[in-house]
Amino acid sequence: MSFLKPPAELQQFIDDELLRMPLVVDQTLDGAIDRMRQSLPTLAPQPRASTADVLQALGNNREHLTDYYLRSLKRQLADRAQANTGAPALPSTLSLVDEDSVAIDVELSHVIELIRSTAEYELRELQTFTAALVGDMDLAHDHNPFGPAQHARALWAAAQALPLSRGHQLLFMRNAAPALAAALRRAYAASSSRLESLGVTPAAYRTMILPSGARRSRRPEISLGAGLDLVRSAVAPGNELGFDGPALELEPALAAPPGSQDTPAGERRAVELLTGLFDAMLADRRLAQDIALMLSRLQSVATRLVLREPRALEDETHAMWRFVDALAHLGDVLPPQGNPERTQTLRFAQGLVEHLAAEPAPAAPLFDWAAERLQHQAQHRFARRCTDAAAQIAELQRLEERLCSSAAPPSTMGGALDIAQLDTVPADLMPADGPGEPRDALAWLQARRPADWVHVFLQGRWVKAQVLWPGELGELWLLGDAESPETWAVRRRALLTLRTEGLLATLKPRSLVRSAAKRVMRRSFQL
Repeated sequence: MSFLKPPAELQQFIDDELLRMPLVVDQTLDGAIDRMRQSLPTLAPQPRASTADVLQALGNNREHLTDYYLRSLKRQLADRAQANTGAPALPSTLSLVDEDSVAIDVELSHVIELIRSTAEYELRELQTFTAALVGDMDLAHDHNPFGPAQHARALWAAAQALPLSRGHQLLFMRNAAPALAAALRRAYAASSSRLESLGVTPAAYRTMILPSGARRSRRPEISLGAGLDLVRSAVAPGNELGFDGPALELEPALAAPPGSQDTPAGERRAVELLTGLFDAMLADRRLAQDIALMLSRLQSVATRLVLREPRALEDETHAMWRFVDALAHLGDVLPPQGNPERTQTLRFAQGLVEHLAAEPAPAAPLFDWAAERLQHQAQHRFARRCTDAAAQIAELQRLEERLCSSAAPPSTMGGALDIAQLDTVPADLMPADGPGEPRDALAWLQARRPADWVHVFLQGRWVKAQVLWPGELGELWLLGDAESPETWAVRRRALLTLRTEGLLATLKPRSLVRSAAKRVMRRSFQL
């Protein structure tokens, strides 16, 4: 199978880094050995024996660990190249994710976060250089092929070269993580220096340019937690966006067209403010390019609606903003660009956008209708996905009955490490749930329904997944990947552990206009 190769400059960077990677692995192994040796006198008898076993296995299998580490990095590079082709991934064999598998995911998340926090500055600097290698001067994506997640997965691959239990392998991983983070910090800094010496000009983080002609003055800091409520201050006398005159109070029937010299001041302020909000939304780096194009097509109809319904500028729950959020969410839960399903679905959404754009006198019910059409289309896609997974669901039903009627199988951890020993995942690694979500893990799980979307850390990576089947007895859950045909059968206790550790949350549409309002106001105070 052939894959698209990265640009020549980036490929040369990859080749150079792979040549230097054995040194990173050596430094990691040396650091792990030193850390475990120093800890031996302070350990209780059982942990001391486990640590001694790991030290002995490291001495006998050091070359194998290096080989496994490098092979994992190369395999991930191949997978990355395949993903860049846009070709749909082949469905994998359904496997059961249990508590032991989740313990590995929890530890992987800790390694990723430790690398990020230790080498935060070096990672950001290297990201600007790797973006420049592929011509992404706005840093729209992270093009570093050797990021924290890739190295964390490679470390786990190396751990599996130890002929010991899973618990011993995780014990090695925990002791190796600090040394790996320190080694990568040095490696990232050295990579940036080499690229700079080669004359590579780093990219710059893109900034949002507000509409020209707006006058801005410095004002005291205010709280930015109110979303579109900030619009009230933006249209008040002496506001930060530079509008003069009274607060926005428009009548629905204003005859003068936008751009006319006789256009009322209130209309001008409304149009300028809406333009600033759309500029901020379109500058959101999380927004997919194809979705951004559709949103830009909506700006004209949004302007006509705001002139008829000025209160839309103060209400983030208005039907127009809900439709905008539904479009952005659609971009988040569809397969990547180039996938036929994404193309077909967005063609349907584009038809709705064109229908809205052609309406001379838009109103809220029209956007409600469009949002309902999107929802019906999503239900159709969910039903088709469940049909495709019918055989898996039937198999899981039989397995669930057997699991609930028999004793739990023995753990593969070998008693060397318990999930309870793992630290809590840092809160900033996991996106926050929406309002009203239960805090208790069991209550949250019981509140999930078929077709719900979740953000979950599974098998060493963050995935957006849909609940295809919650299990008739609640013991097994079938989740479907948003970006591929891949599915996971996950045990209830594994889901509860993920939720408790902060690695599982609800994936709901986010408010684009709320974020845009905050960016507009924050930018105003900085100028």
